[in-house]
Amino acid sequence: MTQSLLRIDASARRTGSVSRDLTDRIIARHGDAHVITRDLADGLPLITEDWVGANFTPSDQRSDAQKDILAISDELVAELKAADTIVIGLPIYNFGVPAALKAWVDLVARAGVTFQYSETGPEGLLTGKRAIIAVASGGTEAGSEIDFATGYMRHVLGFIGITDVEFVTADRLMVDADATLQSALAQVEELRVAA
Repeated sequence: MTQSLLRIDASARRTGSVSRDLTDRIIARHGDAHVITRDLADGLPLITEDWVGANFTPSDQRSDAQKDILAISDELVAELKAADTIVIGLPIYNFGVPAALKAWVDLVARAGVTFQYSETGPEGLLTGKRAIIAVASGGTEAGSEIDFATGYMRHVLGFIGITDVEFVTADRLMVDADATLQSALAQVEELRVAA
């Protein structure tokens, strides 16, 4: 059965981006997988009061205007639901995730759609999926006390049910680019690939 991959690029740079290059390489390792691409550099809307109102209106009671407001969010959620594996290119900007990636998170983390509340707390609804995150940073070491990006992404994905999360890290590129890139390429080669 052909695997379905969702590729999400969060880098503002379309050329010379390490996270995009790593994402290319990760996708290539999956051979003939069906790939859906979402380039966040194209922009996403931020949530607004009208969006929140539409989101919390029961789906069978939404006006046409509310449906239009939620259309891009519905599209992003459908992409997630269709994917077996989500591959995210994550540059670390100022110790955190790019604003475009935060906008994506806000649009896909929807109560009753991608997670639900139960007596024991929130439960993610997008279970059985895998995520591979290609991290690039100039000086922020992944997993360090100043990295507010990787832990956030692991938590957010787990919150919506995606708990199988792996990282390929090209961190501290401004410190030793050659060694950092070689390490990241080796990590890509070590990734398990679904049959």
